[in-house]
Amino acid sequence: MPWFNELAETVGLMFDGIGVLVIVLGTLVATARLAVHRRQGADPYRQFRQDIGRGILLGLEFLVAADIIRTVAVAPTLEGVLVLGLIVLIRTFLSTALQVELEGRWPWQRAAEPASPRSEIGSAQADR
Repeated sequence: MPWFNELAETVGLMFDGIGVLVIVLGTLVATARLAVHRRQGADPYRQFRQDIGRGILLGLEFLVAADIIRTVAVAPTLEGVLVLGLIVLIRTFLSTALQVELEGRWPWQRAAEPASPRSEIGSAQADR
């Protein structure tokens, strides 16, 4: 089954390339948006950081997938699995830290839902 190992290695390399490409394209898009938002007077630095963070998050997902494909497809050794575990642990930590930075909450916390006008009316009547 050497053809399968070669295929898995090729797919893993493709995922690595896609991950790097996503990070580079995310940075380019973020830079282009920075140029546009700078003229509009919005908070360009915060938006720039968020755009770059989103690109890195998506790229990291592809890189983790590539590592998993290559480690599982090639004859897995204890050393390979430990290295994969360490890589996944580090990239998961980076992804979580970026997500907290971007969204201002932990991934397992629910997003704050905006209050609907109807609920505001109900709470105003309850205060009377």
